[in-house]
Amino acid sequence: MNKDNIFAEYKEKITDFQFDENVASVFEDMLRRSIPGYDLTLDIVGLFAANYVQAGTNCYDLGSSLGAVSKSIRENIRHEGCRIFAVDNSPAMIRRSGTFLKQSDSRVPIHLICADIQDIKIRNASLVVLNFTLQFILPEHRLTILKRIYDGLLPGGILLLSEKTAFIKPDEQDFQTRMYYDFKKLHGYSELEISQKRTALEKVLIPDTLETHCQRLQQAGFKRCYSWFQAFNFRSVVAIK
Repeated sequence: MNKDNIFAEYKEKITDFQFDENVASVFEDMLRRSIPGYDLTLDIVGLFAANYVQAGTNCYDLGSSLGAVSKSIRENIRHEGCRIFAVDNSPAMIRRSGTFLKQSDSRVPIHLICADIQDIKIRNASLVVLNFTLQFILPEHRLTILKRIYDGLLPGGILLLSEKTAFIKPDEQDFQTRMYYDFKKLHGYSELEISQKRTALEKVLIPDTLETHCQRLQQAGFKRCYSWFQAFNFRSVVAIK
């Protein structure tokens, strides 16, 4: 696993964060050192797949990056005739996920698609995952994506949504942010790295509150929405059709 040192040296000009080859090459390390509980969320995605994926249906991993979510889904599907569609708009991520997913054989095919998730039609789905993906979509487009997912899900199908979130109360926002930065320091990131990456993400990653996410899911048509994980400002919910 290559170590993430993209922001280790001082940069006179910080450009917007991009999921290019430089990021893709260290992304596995970046995820595990930047998202508290990341490995646990992968395990729980597999648990949901085991319980909710229906025979002969499709699963969608939207914003699939290196393919870890798709792998967890594939290893836990219990029924026959299922397919997984892993979608990411980064060619570098799609290339690397192809190599990664070849390392584990399974009867469940994974179709890698290099495309904008906003252009993907959801069909015959029992499971859709947005794993830290929606936060990179412009807020005005998020409801449209969720409505398309809802329409493409079968009755009893689920959407798993994990996001970096904001908080309504300023004191809670300050507390969660401070503890999260301490988590990153615990995993070897310096003050400079944290500061420069924060600047790079400022206009790219736009978090919503959990309340906003739940209201938007209801607007999309979901009647049930349950929280299943939180680690500081990172939260996960399941929405059931």
